[in-house]
Amino acid sequence: MVFEPPQRLVRALGETAPAGDEWLARLPGTAERAVARRELTVERVQVPGGRSSLVVLVRRADGTPAVLKLAPARARPESERAALAHWAGLGAVQLLESDDEDTADGALLLERLHPDVSVRSLPEAKALLEAAGTLRRLWVEPPGHHTFETVAERTGRQAEAMRAGALTEPEAAPLVEAALTARADLLAAPPDHRLLHGTFRQSKVLAGDRMPWLAVGPDPVVGESAFDLARLVRDRVEDLIAAPSGPSTTRRRIKRLAESLEVDQDRLRGWTLFRAVESGVRAFRVGRPKDGELLLEFAGWL
Repeated sequence: MVFEPPQRLVRALGETAPAGDEWLARLPGTAERAVARRELTVERVQVPGGRSSLVVLVRRADGTPAVLKLAPARARPESERAALAHWAGLGAVQLLESDDEDTADGALLLERLHPDVSVRSLPEAKALLEAAGTLRRLWVEPPGHHTFETVAERTGRQAEAMRAGALTEPEAAPLVEAALTARADLLAAPPDHRLLHGTFRQSKVLAGDRMPWLAVGPDPVVGESAFDLARLVRDRVEDLIAAPSGPSTTRRRIKRLAESLEVDQDRLRGWTLFRAVESGVRAFRVGRPKDGELLLEFAGWL
């Protein structure tokens, strides 16, 4: 089989590696070797797939359906492997390989979910409820002597890029300053210290057989719960921006999510501001100005 990367993946990797991507060029051979090493039968490449990895629907030697996921090193697949192993299927997709198996290729063999059915397919209120319930299960104590990135470390890298972005997009400068101030205040006294999904949103929650809904695609980080929940606040941001009631709906969403997951509303609002501005500035940087404008308009409500 020819492992042709979906165009969505090609475009997304082009944003993060504009000078060319050696990993993408090597991907067909890498996928062939990963399949052969695990004695898998390939059904098809998942299309449109994700923005950071190739997802291949496969069957194991005993006929069990599974998913083979391949991602470049900059997507931190080994960090994802460690988080999935720690969650052990509670709230997240199950990792099907143990540490003593040959996983040097960075590929992940995962439980097969229903890739075309995410919680986003539900009505908005129900989708938020199910997504929040899934997220709660993931907030556990991190393993001892872990090597996961912390919220302070990740947002520190992002803050540098935001400052640079404010110079090239002067209209974003006031929001960048507000977001960086919020970050400094939030990091001064974090209320909890949990293993977080890191990039949680409705489309990251897929229907399963073992449990109704399971999270996929973490970029794990250790820190306070409000940081994880912040990305969920702006889900379906296009609909929020298009609606006259967008600002009030956002305020109600923050209140509802904070209360249901026992997170401080002000801290959730602060991290929502930071993450929206960071994503908006990044969208401008990689040539997606419409996304950037949406995100900064949303951030202005906060």
